[in-house]
Amino acid sequence: MPVASTGVSASPRAAAVSDEGQPSGAAERSKLAPGLHLVATPIGNLGDLSPRALAALRAADVVLCEDTRVTRKLLRHHGVDRALLAYHEHNAARMRPQILARLQAGAVVALASDAGTPLVSDPGYKLVRAAIEAGSEVFAVPGPSAVLAALTVSGLPTDRFLVAGFLPERGAARRRAIDEVGAVAATLVLLEAARRLPATLAELATALGPRPAAVARELTKRFEEVRRGSLAELADHYAGAGAPKGEVVLVIGAAASGAAPRALDEVDAALADALATMSPAAAAATVAAATGHARREVYRRALALKRPGAPGGAR
Repeated sequence: MPVASTGVSASPRAAAVSDEGQPSGAAERSKLAPGLHLVATPIGNLGDLSPRALAALRAADVVLCEDTRVTRKLLRHHGVDRALLAYHEHNAARMRPQILARLQAGAVVALASDAGTPLVSDPGYKLVRAAIEAGSEVFAVPGPSAVLAALTVSGLPTDRFLVAGFLPERGAARRRAIDEVGAVAATLVLLEAARRLPATLAELATALGPRPAAVARELTKRFEEVRRGSLAELADHYAGAGAPKGEVVLVIGAAASGAAPRALDEVDAALADALATMSPAAAAATVAAATGHARREVYRRALALKRPGAPGGAR
């Protein structure tokens, strides 16, 4: 996926650690350039930690993490003993000045999320931005990502995709977010709490229409599962089966693109037919997906058609 950059930063210092053994202590730490190292960690299978990521964690003067208990378990599994410092959305603003001071003093700081690649749905980007502005080096130590893992096994197009993270939990903000991401001509990747998955799928099926989708659950873990189908089919399945357990990533096919939206009189004709058997919301979702018009606009037309006395409306 192309990434745009508004600036260029170069450093003559190498960020890599030699692969000729990984001794502990100061000798190893000297091999890692001072700066902020973004270390991707396993999303489930502890064996997915890369040799370079392990070397970076061993070499760090301090490891920043969302939950010290989770990261300590990972480090102990690999025989690593390093100072851990909690850095998460609740303390980020307070902790950033302390971390920036360490970076300015020449420390090697590793930032790791509980699982996967840092900065994806966590506050790490604010620290990266502040470190760059302060003149500190920032290095990527890439590896596991639940977003990319789910995308690649979904069977949906991967040439263009939007990582939308978690939707707002309720209300107008949630409806607005669904409308906004639903109009994007790209595969959508959403994160969702397992307990909310049935309701979310039902809402998305109504709002976005008959799009292909995949629910990826517990990726790389013992009970890994990928269930594919239309949004409506997946909504029906989880309505009956109930909320699943574990970590969930939802991948949804793109909005229709390429064809010009149908004329409004065609939209109204399609709505009139759909309203004979559907609610205004369901009719709007179906017709919007078929005609290329925004669901919100089609829904307003559906309500107008449903009014008594409107052409084709209720009598």
